[in-house]
Amino acid sequence: MTLQAITANRLGDGLSVFLAEDGSWSTDFAQSRVVEDGEAASLEDAGEAAVAANHIVGPYLIDVEAVEGGYRATKYRERIRIDGPSRETRPGDHKHGDHKPGANRAA
Repeated sequence: MTLQAITANRLGDGLSVFLAEDGSWSTDFAQSRVVEDGEAASLEDAGEAAVAANHIVGPYLIDVEAVEGGYRATKYRERIRIDGPSRETRPGDHKHGDHKPGANRAA
């Protein structure tokens, strides 16, 4: 049995979001609606409807596994989408909003 959730990016701000149990799109993975692979079509249908309504972009299914206290994405890429960068950010990093295009390129 494979467990799955669906993720996308919110159209307004680009943040990673997950379809929640209540049908909304949440940035909190813990609220994700998780289904067995045979029910994944319902997640895809919700993703397509949200794309058509201009709420999200790029929805796709992710595999998750049950762990103590909830679920965890099985792939490292998805864990980064959920937990954020795999390194500490520093002043000047894009996350802080003061990134200037081309600032890291050699002159």
